[in-house]
Amino acid sequence: MHSHEAASARPVPARRQHPVWGVVRLVVLLVAVSIMSFVLIGISPIDPVQMNTGQVAYARMSPEKRAQLRERWGTDTPIPERYAHWAAGAIKGDFGESLRFNRPVVTIIGERAVSSLALMAAAWLISGVVGIALGILAGMHRDTWIDRIVKGYCFLLASTPSFWLGLVALMVFAVALGWFPLGFSVPIGVEASQVSLLERIHHLILPALTLALTGVASVALHTREKTIDVMQTDYVWFARSRGEGDFQILIRHGLRNLALPAITLQFAQVSEIFGGSILVEQVFSYPGLGSAAVTAGIGGDAPLLVGIALVSALIVAVGNGCSDLLYGLVDPRIREGAARG
Repeated sequence: MHSHEAASARPVPARRQHPVWGVVRLVVLLVAVSIMSFVLIGISPIDPVQMNTGQVAYARMSPEKRAQLRERWGTDTPIPERYAHWAAGAIKGDFGESLRFNRPVVTIIGERAVSSLALMAAAWLISGVVGIALGILAGMHRDTWIDRIVKGYCFLLASTPSFWLGLVALMVFAVALGWFPLGFSVPIGVEASQVSLLERIHHLILPALTLALTGVASVALHTREKTIDVMQTDYVWFARSRGEGDFQILIRHGLRNLALPAITLQFAQVSEIFGGSILVEQVFSYPGLGSAAVTAGIGGDAPLLVGIALVSALIVAVGNGCSDLLYGLVDPRIREGAARG
């Protein structure tokens, strides 16, 4: 390919917007998420008083006590007034008190976020590394038995629900083989302060692997297609004519072209991994944000559910922001285009 043709084939880097607009979009997103969460919880038929006090206690409770709890929790307050009261406290850093746990929302999210972020980070790294490796392996051996096995494996994973995969993993590796604990993030009956790092990792491995496997398929299939495209370019044929092997060509010429779309897709999966973690945490009884969100949703716990929704939206936004920052590191043309813009 001639130099002027190569230059014309290069993608024109998109002009990067000012960081202030990114902050404005994030604030608008968080406000919209909080409003939507309050509206959905407000129109839900769930009675927070009944769900958070228990059926027996609610049946024995006097009407005056029920009214007192509804007034305290503001469940009969109109949604706009309730949201305005919550927003006034949220601006000051007070996101309210959980109805189910009777503790500040910030405290609960802070405790649960540590476990969830560790789970999601491990699953995110594993799915990215395994997906890219399988995609390159399949693309380098196109239309061979290796390619067919990888594609079949990916199609099978893409159609397998994460909760079912978690149940199978529990039955095989926890019950039958006894290699991993049945659930939780720490051993039962042991205080969290006395749990070692190795014990925490031991409890993390099985749910992290289960969550990671669900994200491998899309990364592997996309990387496979990109690898096939890269290996058919003119500069790869030129490198082969000079006697370079496929592995050498991949390392010297292909990884940069494969890294950019892989990073894009991997960071786009942050929201999917967070959604999958809700089911995985339920299966493994893992005390993270996902299990807390289910508890809050069932109990109509608006302050806790809104807080978790905001954290999840923030995690996704940070993932997309990191993807934009890494673009310039992987492809200097984007960095130069942004500087010219």
